[in-house]
Amino acid sequence: MKRFTCALAPSFVLALLLLPAYGETATATWQKHVVHQGFHTNAVVAADYNGDGKTDIVANNDSKTRLFTAPDWTETVIDATPGHQCIHAETFDVDVDGDPDFIGARYQPGLIFWLENPGAEGGAPWKSHLVSEELNGIHGLLKGDVDGDGRTDLLANSAQPVGTDHPVSLAWLSVPSNPREAKSWKAHIFAKGDAPGLTHYLGLGDVNGDGRPDAATGAKGKPSLDGNYFAWWEAPSDPQAVWKKHLIAEDQLGATNIHPADVNGDGKCDFIASLGHGVGVVWFEAPQWTRHEIHATLKEPHSLIALDFDGDGDTDAATCAFGSREAYWFENDGKGGFTKHLVARDQAAYDIRAADLDGDQDLDLLIAGQRSKNVVWYENPAKP
Repeated sequence: MKRFTCALAPSFVLALLLLPAYGETATATWQKHVVHQGFHTNAVVAADYNGDGKTDIVANNDSKTRLFTAPDWTETVIDATPGHQCIHAETFDVDVDGDPDFIGARYQPGLIFWLENPGAEGGAPWKSHLVSEELNGIHGLLKGDVDGDGRTDLLANSAQPVGTDHPVSLAWLSVPSNPREAKSWKAHIFAKGDAPGLTHYLGLGDVNGDGRPDAATGAKGKPSLDGNYFAWWEAPSDPQAVWKKHLIAEDQLGATNIHPADVNGDGKCDFIASLGHGVGVVWFEAPQWTRHEIHATLKEPHSLIALDFDGDGDTDAATCAFGSREAYWFENDGKGGFTKHLVARDQAAYDIRAADLDGDQDLDLLIAGQRSKNVVWYENPAKP
């Protein structure tokens, strides 16, 4: 059976200077680049969409999905379908034709759709295809190989208790053999009615070391009284069956993001998490899920990513908080001690991504600025 690592790999930021641990430090300046402004933006992704070797950007705002082509960020509206207002997005090669496509999710009424990249032919609009209308309250989308067949699947939540046959649940969706012709994708409900409290983003990784990827999420609470927790779901041998829920921590006001990772290098799977509708970035140490602070006062760190940003072999973290209007990356010393590095001020974010946007072989920071009403990226000052 294919072996999965503890840590999930979304995308974000990078290497900086070697600095003293356990404090907040000044770092080299991250130059800000404005791609688009004027609209509240929740969803942004990056990939080489036109095959020229440069990383492009796709963002959804004002019920339009816009492609910004590198290096000058030339704008093309690739979808203007009414109702395609995304709260979150993903990108991967859905139809396995060699180019990345766009996957978007509307929160309520729930909708997931994908836009077919025309590739070398170019042009707009991109053809829209339905993924699912079965879920409602879709906040998180996450790509990953759930069933170990070597193909990318999609995970999503159904956070609302109404408007769906799958209330307060979590699902994974397998791509049909011919996604261009399929009417929809099959939804496998793995957390069946036991994910209440307005769940948010999803994490994926092998938590218990059995070689199968498990899933995790945070539920923000307010106004839902049964939220404010982090939990993970244990994948069975048959991933299409219902998964077993395990509580990580209760009384986590505003819980939103959680990613599995071996934070302290002891071979056990821990979790890095943020309280994106509350205050703070934390990590939970296995096996008792002891809570440790990473940033105790950061307000509404709604976005979160966990990766090895500085190339030293351990898992770091990064966020942009829309309450504090600050972006940080957190340098792990390999033992779970984190140094706070400020990336930007006066910037809010709903989502955050990492990509090499200037072709210099390091990862830059890409932000969907909702309250900032912009799409921006911050240039990594480190030299690869």
